Amino acid sequence: MKKFKAESKKLLDLVVNSIYTNREIFLRELISNASDAIDKRKFMSLTDSSLDADFCIELKADKAARTLTVIDNGVGMTDKELEDNLGVIAASGTEAFKKARGEDGGKSDEELIGQFGVGFYASFMVARRVEVISRKAGADKAFMWSSDGESGFEISGAERAEAGTSVKLYLKDDGDEDYSQYLEPHTLSALVKKYSDYIRYPVKTEMPKTEGGNTTYETKTLNSMTPVWKKLKSELGEDELDKFYMQTYHDYRAPLFTVSTRVEGAVDYTAILFVPQEPSYDYYTKDYKRGLSLYCNGVLIMDKCAELVPEYLGFVRGVVDTPDLALNISRETLQHDRRLRTIAAGLEKKLLAELEKLQKSDREKYDKIFGAFAKAIKFGAYENFGANKDKLKDLLMYYSDAQKKLVTFKEYAEKLDKEEPVLYACGETADKIGMLPQLEGARERGKDVLYFVDPVDEFVARMLESYDGHKFENIASAADDKSAETTEVQKAVLERMEKQLGGKAIVRATDKLKSYPVCLAAKGEVSLEMERLMDAMGGGVKAERILQVNPTHPVISGLETADESRFADTVTVLYNEALIAEGYKTEPEFLSALNRLIAASGK
Repeated sequence: MKKFKAESKKLLDLVVNSIYTNREIFLRELISNASDAIDKRKFMSLTDSSLDADFCIELKADKAARTLTVIDNGVGMTDKELEDNLGVIAASGTEAFKKARGEDGGKSDEELIGQFGVGFYASFMVARRVEVISRKAGADKAFMWSSDGESGFEISGAERAEAGTSVKLYLKDDGDEDYSQYLEPHTLSALVKKYSDYIRYPVKTEMPKTEGGNTTYETKTLNSMTPVWKKLKSELGEDELDKFYMQTYHDYRAPLFTVSTRVEGAVDYTAILFVPQEPSYDYYTKDYKRGLSLYCNGVLIMDKCAELVPEYLGFVRGVVDTPDLALNISRETLQHDRRLRTIAAGLEKKLLAELEKLQKSDREKYDKIFGAFAKAIKFGAYENFGANKDKLKDLLMYYSDAQKKLVTFKEYAEKLDKEEPVLYACGETADKIGMLPQLEGARERGKDVLYFVDPVDEFVARMLESYDGHKFENIASAADDKSAETTEVQKAVLERMEKQLGGKAIVRATDKLKSYPVCLAAKGEVSLEMERLMDAMGGGVKAERILQVNPTHPVISGLETADESRFADTVTVLYNEALIAEGYKTEPEFLSALNRLIAASGK
């Protein structure tokens, strides 16, 4: 009995109990190792044709013996290699193979994945004992490595008809965990499909077939071997991509937009990205998990790698496959190094460029994408103190009051005179914004207004400050308001109104109103929309309210001769009318004042 080194024993315990949190990935690791072994023999056969073979990986389940065996006809190992590769945890035959060829850190045609060293030991998560029988290609002797994963291992002579390796797992007894499931053909098939579907060699097993009440078994290949994303663009049809998307993401509808890319450089990777028809039901909840499927040479490493896509593009689905992957001792735990960041930055840049192109070439499709994911893109422009605002500002679109459709800031600004502001109005819906008193005046002056219907919209405008030299201006802002000319009598009415409001708002005359007597505006950094948003979040921030008054309106003129009671009730009703127009709740005294005015008008 050869003992594991002390540090190896500790690492084995770590592998079994901590590093791998998902037991089923043991099969992925063993299949990947088998694929690596075949890669090595295939490479050697280029100079020695006698080593060529019909390469494949076979899974054999024996329910009676409770064993699962993974068999390959790869390069195999000598007794010394068994000890060196399996006797010292984190030693890697593949890594040594690459170094021997002078390719450590370089590229090769047969890009190898088995450089991680500890994948084999994931076997002990499901097995009480493991036996490895291996025969080196070109040798006539076979050897067996066996261990219970506890104190050590044994190496002895064995029999094997041909070169390659067989890893036999003696499964643990069922208890809290159902280990017997790994003896079921359909479970094995599902795991291969999930993790190893794109291994380049066929993975085979005996699958049951029932006809007329009789069950027979036939050998079936479980994996497809050729990833869609590794095909040339000329080979890929839209139908094939749509089918791949719908099958992979269980969506009955084809994606709205597909982007494929292949990059060769400091970091090599291939990716296919999909924009779905609409957000998933949980997209705007804390339970949603964004991310792209991450593969290394066709082997699934992470189902959702959040680091590959920024939060504002979290609705994008897709796959990324790269040989240049930095991993620590487990494929499950990804190191956030520069290579991953390089891939993420490249994908972000590619997707944004493709969306900008789509905006110009197929506006109808882009409108659908923006309609479905506008909130996410807007938050992307605002979050992190506007770090992405310049990347995203030309992708943003808003409804134009004059053009009656969604327009970009660029399309809006093209119609402006020099230094003319970008006007916008805030509200819960487009219909409510369309009824704002201030819009009437803007239309009268021939000014277009953009509709901001999402709470984040004004924050985006504040973050951008201007577009192409045109400052953003809320039509409900009194910052640059020029008071209308008033007579002494009208001034007296305005002063009485402000006194009647008792500090609720400052009263100013305006020439922006036409058929409306009053509207509410704000002065200073806090707008009315921001105040409403803060109120919904617990309050604490208040806007400096301005009640803008049309001094020539009949209702205002009527106040010149009103008695104290009618004056007070009218001011209350006018102020609440302005509140309603801006989406605020009315005051308790509003209805009483309104009823008194109605009753008085009937006398």
